[in-house]
Amino acid sequence: GRAMAQVMSFITVVFILVPVIAPALGQAILLVADWRAIFVVLFILGVISLLWFALRQPETLPATRRAPLSATRIARALREVLTNPIALGYTLMAGLIAGALQAYLSSAQQIFQFQYGLGTLFPLLFAVNAIAIGLASFVNGRLVMRYGMRSLLRVALLTLCTLSVIFVGVALATGGQPPLWLFMAYLMPSFFCIGILFGNMNALAMEPLGHIAGVGAAVVGSLSTLLATPLGAGIGQAYNGTVTPLALGFAAFGLGALALMRWAESRRTSSPRDPQPVA
Repeated sequence: GRAMAQVMSFITVVFILVPVIAPALGQAILLVADWRAIFVVLFILGVISLLWFALRQPETLPATRRAPLSATRIARALREVLTNPIALGYTLMAGLIAGALQAYLSSAQQIFQFQYGLGTLFPLLFAVNAIAIGLASFVNGRLVMRYGMRSLLRVALLTLCTLSVIFVGVALATGGQPPLWLFMAYLMPSFFCIGILFGNMNALAMEPLGHIAGVGAAVVGSLSTLLATPLGAGIGQAYNGTVTPLALGFAAFGLGALALMRWAESRRTSSPRDPQPVA
């Protein structure tokens, strides 16, 4: 319920530090070495993370609540997600919103470095948009206990759809070449809305899956990623030297997510109120 959405929001605040600093680190590596060095650094960081996790992270699930890993349990969880309209609707919704984010990730470098000619300033603008998501996650963590997940989700999604539809018109009117300040004026509030959406969507998708939380989270994450990756890659491949494909993708995915939310809530059989935290 709301408590999970609050925790997920605060986790996102920490997690968002990654896209804030990652492009700057990548640019720094490229200043002293070629692109192959990035993969060497990734390998080294992966080994360090693996060793640190193995040595320092204890198992958090009590032994009495552990269950053996089996294909049957995974298949049962997958079937439960696919047959539960709340879990399925919000999982697909998370996939569409993540697809919009991945579309941006696939297009951002071409747009900022080449279309707008920013060169090495690209990491700075990339970080600004990432900070908007982190700020929204922090705000969501402060507000969700008062206003509930669905209220915040509805407002953020309607705002994202409205902004995106308006910006599609701007992109078409400018031949896909709006001024940089206008493009950023669209992206920053859009990413703020996405930051509100993320923690709430995942919490709502997991709401009916508490009895299979571990496997359920894996299924929800896998399904949303399997949907988001090809959608985001498709928008990235559609880049044509303008921001029009990205704007169209944001609008289409946002409207699709809104339709999924309406469908899921129309199929809800229990009370429509957000679950309250248990003392």
